[in-house]
Amino acid sequence: MKSHRIAQSLGAGALILATGFLASTSFAGATSAKDQAPSSHALFVETDQASNTVLSYTRGTDGSVSYVATYPTGGAGAAAASSAADPLASQGGLALVDHGKELIATNPGSNSVSVFAVDGPYLHLVQQVPSGGSFPVSITSHNDLVAVLNAGGAGSVGEYRLEGGRLVGLDDTRTLGLSNTTPPFFLAGAGQIGYSPDGQFLIVTTKSSTSSYEVFTVNPSGELSSSATVSAAANAVPFAFTFDANGRLVAAEASNSSVSTYVIGDTGALTLVGTVKDTQAALCWISSAQGFFFGSNAGGGDVSSFGETAGGVPTLLNAKAAITHPGTTDSAASPDGAFLYAESGGSGALDAFAVNANGTLTPVETLWNLPTPYEGIAVS
Repeated sequence: MKSHRIAQSLGAGALILATGFLASTSFAGATSAKDQAPSSHALFVETDQASNTVLSYTRGTDGSVSYVATYPTGGAGAAAASSAADPLASQGGLALVDHGKELIATNPGSNSVSVFAVDGPYLHLVQQVPSGGSFPVSITSHNDLVAVLNAGGAGSVGEYRLEGGRLVGLDDTRTLGLSNTTPPFFLAGAGQIGYSPDGQFLIVTTKSSTSSYEVFTVNPSGELSSSATVSAAANAVPFAFTFDANGRLVAAEASNSSVSTYVIGDTGALTLVGTVKDTQAALCWISSAQGFFFGSNAGGGDVSSFGETAGGVPTLLNAKAAITHPGTTDSAASPDGAFLYAESGGSGALDAFAVNANGTLTPVETLWNLPTPYEGIAVS
């Protein structure tokens, strides 16, 4: 395994500057010097600092990454109350949409999201729009629909349509009815938003606020139901989720470090299929690759691996499939499932692993000297 010290955003590579801020304003932004033609495959991380930025890396065929540039979002980062390793306290704070043509970043300190045009590892800031609430933390998309989760205060969901690489707000913001502060306490603010694979539902985790899943139906025009169907989590503090090949919800529930699977019914009600503990501490984030699931344990500095029975019951494969670093947080797999990238926001590190055919992980390299803390990751 290789270990690299990558200088932080203000100390290495090209700093891409963009000036000015106005809701729904276009940004000119310079591009970095392209000293060499990098791979079209890239990795992006969000820094969540006061002046929020996105760091870009090119990805090699062996899973290794090389720093390319730093791109200001034009907005402000912020940290959830009492958070240590995870300033957003969420999954999906940075997201590639429209088949990777655009990258959207959350700006929780300025209640906005930024849209970048993507050219391999190179970004061009084209738009910044209000998030429709306070403290945006998670982004999801399905076809031309984009939804943003705001975790501050009562919590809310804002929906947009992507038109020509820009976000156009839809008039269907929905409140979650929570009772949080702004910024929210890191365990209480809503944790993730995601469309179901078929686009018929929009799911939100409420973490410890109500330990439930709020599921909105999405009609053919993209409009959300006026209220959500609420289902209690099998274990407290539902934090993050992904989906299996059959469209079942595969969720990380942090109170006892469990993974639970659910079937989404016609009304949006969830039916539990099964649940399993990983025996580690603070399993909050979860990613999928090659039919396996990988949970990040912030309390233990490691990653657990899971499989599934034919009926969708989750099974623990290895409680410590990979050792990372203190404060392990969000992760993302490459589109082909060959590599997994895991952030350790509490240590300013990022680990790359090869995903093997049997679900084991082989270390590729570790990047150091990222901001501490940081959170938000996307891979193309």
